[in-house]
Amino acid sequence: MVSFLIRRIALLVPVIIVISILTFGSGHLAPGGPFDQAGLGRELPAPVIENLKRKFHLDEPAWKQYLIYMGNFLQGDLGPSYQFRGESVSKLLFAPSQPGASFWTSRFGRSAELGGLAFLFACVVGIPLGVISAVRQNTWIDYLALFLATAGITIPSFIIALFLLVIFGVQLHWFPVVTANYGDWRAWVLPAFTLSLGLLAYLTRLTRASMLESLRQDYIRTARAKGLRWRVIVLRHALRNSLIPVVTVLGPALAGLVTGSFIIEYVFSFPGMGQFFVQGVTARDYSMVMGVTLFYAILISGANLLVDIVYAILDPRIKVS
Repeated sequence: MVSFLIRRIALLVPVIIVISILTFGSGHLAPGGPFDQAGLGRELPAPVIENLKRKFHLDEPAWKQYLIYMGNFLQGDLGPSYQFRGESVSKLLFAPSQPGASFWTSRFGRSAELGGLAFLFACVVGIPLGVISAVRQNTWIDYLALFLATAGITIPSFIIALFLLVIFGVQLHWFPVVTANYGDWRAWVLPAFTLSLGLLAYLTRLTRASMLESLRQDYIRTARAKGLRWRVIVLRHALRNSLIPVVTVLGPALAGLVTGSFIIEYVFSFPGMGQFFVQGVTARDYSMVMGVTLFYAILISGANLLVDIVYAILDPRIKVS
């Protein structure tokens, strides 16, 4: 197991390097810069722009800028923010909103809480719904579950977000339109529910397909021939094997939800990492875009590594090699 972990972690290095090069290159190839009118929304005098570029090494060749950034990144420094003067990207993303406040009030903390709620709701509803749909195949329950799952996958999340916002926020006034008071549970309902729908729909379809395949296996027929109760067969035998492909999705999905959804956070004015990323792209804040992207890549890679370990726990036939 130790040698497996070492090899997998070593393989993450070229992945992170490729992602960093692509992100860095795409950011610097885009028109405009962090100190011109496209980045700031106002025009600065040419001497001021030159001094700012010199201060942040933006007058250096692109390859040298990349090496400087990655050298700082390896020391845990995500770089300075060009959009918010005097602030570092690390502080903006991970520092509490106020001195002495909890970590969960930071940008990442908010996104982590929102993503955790969405992930929990998707798993609690999606997996049981997929199991029930498979067990009740070709019944009205199955058809309804498939319809809802298909709708959840095909309809864009921002369309659902706007629809929920208009109906339950503007018309019915059940939930706040702008997320402001995070002590009020109602402020979390719409963004968390909307964020969970895509994963919930996918988990429903994936669990249903995997359960149907398991229920057709020979060991299920053997268990039924032995007189085991149907509930025991479904929960103890079929469900255990059906969870293997589901686990494949859960790891990266959790990392994706935790880092925040760019569109959902923007629609609901939710102050998380996703909203900062969108602002960073608009303002040509290279450090913000690089920092969020690399952090996201590391979380996804770590989640995939965790999935491989869980594989061996769920199915002893799978060897870690």
